[in-house]
Amino acid sequence: MSCIRFNTPAQRKQMKAMAPAMLTAEQAEELHPAPLVTHSKITRLRLLATHPNPKIRESVASSFNTPGDLFTTLVTDEHEGVRACVARNETAPRDVLRSLVDDSSMRVRGFLALNPSVPDDTIAQLSVDDNATVRSLVRWKTDVATQ
Repeated sequence: MSCIRFNTPAQRKQMKAMAPAMLTAEQAEELHPAPLVTHSKITRLRLLATHPNPKIRESVASSFNTPGDLFTTLVTDEHEGVRACVARNETAPRDVLRSLVDDSSMRVRGFLALNPSVPDDTIAQLSVDDNATVRSLVRWKTDVATQ
């Protein structure tokens, strides 16, 4: 099998002209707007938050459209994955995120440490967490933010 090479400037120019255009986030949003958040969508999220399958509850905990009061229920879910999805969700209420600082799961606290919406007082608590991985995630996030 041989490799095709475009050595001449004319060949390179022709290939460049054929390359697909990259869209900015704003252009993509304009071309593909997000659907409206309707009453029925919120009703569906409320129904799915009680589903017996934890993966379904995780999807609700991950949604940017989940109502604040529903996070209060999801944050106490017995399944670690659901609480981890709440910890990752940037739209979760700050008080809900604060309540996860003492979660028994290192995975949940680790995701909490990386969430940009977590209040500073909670990050301070996570910076002295018993788990070295959680502490290192806080340090990494702080280092990235200062660069």
